[in-house]
Amino acid sequence: MIVALIDSGLGLLPTASWLRKLRPDVDLLLLLDPDGAPWGPKPEQWVVERVVGTARQAIEAGAEVIVLPCNTASVTALAHVRAEVGESVPVIGTVPAIKPAAAQCNSVAVWATAATTASRYQADLIARFGGDAKVVGVACHGLADAIDRGDIKAIRESIADSAARTPADVEGVVLGCTHYPLVIDAIVAALPDGVRLFDSAQAVAAQTVRKMDELGRPGTGTGTVTVRTSGRPGELPSGAATFESGRLLGALPA
Repeated sequence: MIVALIDSGLGLLPTASWLRKLRPDVDLLLLLDPDGAPWGPKPEQWVVERVVGTARQAIEAGAEVIVLPCNTASVTALAHVRAEVGESVPVIGTVPAIKPAAAQCNSVAVWATAATTASRYQADLIARFGGDAKVVGVACHGLADAIDRGDIKAIRESIADSAARTPADVEGVVLGCTHYPLVIDAIVAALPDGVRLFDSAQAVAAQTVRKMDELGRPGTGTGTVTVRTSGRPGELPSGAATFESGRLLGALPA
């Protein structure tokens, strides 16, 4: 069983590491796109073509399940990927955990990239799932890019800036970019005591395992991790070794 995870950068690491913990036998195919990153600011049709093309590569490499652990890819290209690969290949998308956060907290901040924070997509999610909670968006300028570089100083500065712009009365913070769980400890440290964090990586991994099991195929994997970067055989960038998830998946420092 080969599971492919598609993202422009390191945002696929949290979901991939959860999959490794839940099913260590499964072979993982990590498809990053450093040549095209970041995807968020790109035109919608460009993103669709990029993600669908990458999904096509995953199928050619033997993937039986595809995961889009990226909000941009999920909202823009999920339906297109499903149409491309057909009903026999499960495709799992990612949605920020606004619904559970709003159900458990009276005041919620959604930390996301500037593009996602300004998007109709996030506004619609808040309208649909925000319930009676007060939900606001906080654009975390440069945080995803700093994570991709493994730039600890820039990560801390972006988190501090985002925390300063987060309303003082928030009870919960939704990590609305799949990169952000990689620095969850730093985010916790920057927020007031008692603020709860919500992210979707574990839930996406669990849903992926359910879809794998529904296929009813014998598990014959050996737990290998294969990396492709913009369509080429490659390896995780050295910045991945900054994070526990990256090290778990075999990233080595430069």
